[in-house]
Amino acid sequence: MRYRKPSKTTLVATFILAVFGSLAFAFSNPVEVRVDGQPVISDVPPVTTPKEVYVPLRPVGNALGAETRYEHKSGEVVVTRGDETMHLKVGSTNARINGVPVTLKHAPFRVRGRIMVSLHAVQQVFGVRVKFNRTTARVDVNTPGVSENSEFQTQ
Repeated sequence: MRYRKPSKTTLVATFILAVFGSLAFAFSNPVEVRVDGQPVISDVPPVTTPKEVYVPLRPVGNALGAETRYEHKSGEVVVTRGDETMHLKVGSTNARINGVPVTLKHAPFRVRGRIMVSLHAVQQVFGVRVKFNRTTARVDVNTPGVSENSEFQTQ
């Protein structure tokens, strides 16, 4: 089989698709995370898929008053908030909350060194209400009784 140069039509079509794809990416809004109405700042933005939203665990946990630490020996991430403690591992849906085994809907993963967890896991672990609005590209995490919002609905 011999190499054939691409036609001018193929090159033009590829160029047009690349330009439109780049513009769509450049003008897209990054997802904003708010905890109890306050913006959460992180060097890694949330990751969205058609079915789920993943947020960086440490910044969201810190905003909720939790302490997050990584245990190098066991490879576990330990999140402590008040008297609640959760142990989880990157890549595993098995976790423990206060010593009780639980199965997370989606396994945590890393993005640029940050551990990302699903909104469902945040809701399950911290007992908060979560909502993602695709139109405004905003994640709201609310602690019941702290910041009530009449339009807020649990995901």
